[in-house]
Amino acid sequence: MASGGAGCHLVHMSSARSASALRAVSLGGRFGPHGPEVGSGYVPAAAPLDNRASGTIDFMHAPTLLPPSWTAITTEPDGLSESPFWHPQEQRLYWVDIPGRRIARVAVQGLQAQGAVEYWPLTQEPGCIAPVQGGGLVMALRDGIYLAQDWQGDLQHLAPALYDTTKLRFNDGKCDAQGRFWAGSLYEPKDQALGVLYMLDDQGLHAMMDGVVTANGLAWSPDGRTAYWADTAAHQVRAFDVDAASGHLSAGRVFHQMPPKPAAWVWGSELPYTPNTLNTPRYGGRPDGAAVDSDGCYWSAQYEGQRLLRLSPTGEVLAEVAAPVPCPTMPCFGGPDLKTLFITTSRQGRSVQELAQYPGAGCVFAMRVEVAGLPVYGFRVQAHKKLADWGIEPLPARGAKITNELIDRLRDAEGI
Repeated sequence: MASGGAGCHLVHMSSARSASALRAVSLGGRFGPHGPEVGSGYVPAAAPLDNRASGTIDFMHAPTLLPPSWTAITTEPDGLSESPFWHPQEQRLYWVDIPGRRIARVAVQGLQAQGAVEYWPLTQEPGCIAPVQGGGLVMALRDGIYLAQDWQGDLQHLAPALYDTTKLRFNDGKCDAQGRFWAGSLYEPKDQALGVLYMLDDQGLHAMMDGVVTANGLAWSPDGRTAYWADTAAHQVRAFDVDAASGHLSAGRVFHQMPPKPAAWVWGSELPYTPNTLNTPRYGGRPDGAAVDSDGCYWSAQYEGQRLLRLSPTGEVLAEVAAPVPCPTMPCFGGPDLKTLFITTSRQGRSVQELAQYPGAGCVFAMRVEVAGLPVYGFRVQAHKKLADWGIEPLPARGAKITNELIDRLRDAEGI
């Protein structure tokens, strides 16, 4: 399968503090399954690039498309892989295959998978997952939110879905720094903005924001004071002020607006970076999943746009990174230094011609980046909530022996 180049090449991009030094946009080049194609119109930066041979871009004045080197982490494609996160204790990457109704994980060292991918089959579509503090997974399935203490363990029902499960399902989500689990919904008919962003805390499941067709792109700034949330159908990423204590969102505003999909555009009539000649439509994609790096920059996967955008904390495009396949779905940062950028991708609903050109669609890819990402946050079983109420484990009977193992589990669950 195509991996877009062998080995690891570092792509250097400016931080938000030096945004004026780098503005990367497409110049009409075509990024094929093996990188920029010969004669495709790919134009390098006009300014000298000291490390051009290694794929490192140190400084530029002219706008350019950054040509990264992606490595395929998986070889068996998913239908629609999403919700990746890096587990630092296990040194594993986790993600979901939504139509495949399964969760996947694999150990990764450098840019190489260590062993085979493990799969966890489910009876419903998993929209998103997150680790649990002290061990386990929390997951948003179509009919509600569940917790599992162990890999492939029994599922304990935490909260039912607050929507019509025949028309909606959970989609993108993750945990915030306070350990609350957030998940947005997707309205499958896609003709009304009925998607909602939910938050699960010790009091239950709450609707926090609404008015979208497809909830996506959830992320927080490094200080936790700003939340980002996208509506894929509207081609829009929004920003909100966050009250850390309650999770309340306020002062909603447009963070970045992507151009709409041209009515005449279909994949194959042109590729995302084809020059706009002969009145052919251009399309840069729409916002899917996202992640924030330690500089506070927002990385947004552009579905059907074959690219990722790195946006400054003010919503300015700092860099545009070509993806190895047309439909990247979500980035996340991992590796011991959090400088490995992973992306999940999709092949669901793509044409035979497109899949023939991009057989790696649906696989997971990785590349090295200069700026580290933020660590994943885990779901916290609230200290004042009885563990038995969550179905974690019955409390010991009166007179039962309190073991060190039980004490450790209580400490982990309560953050002691």
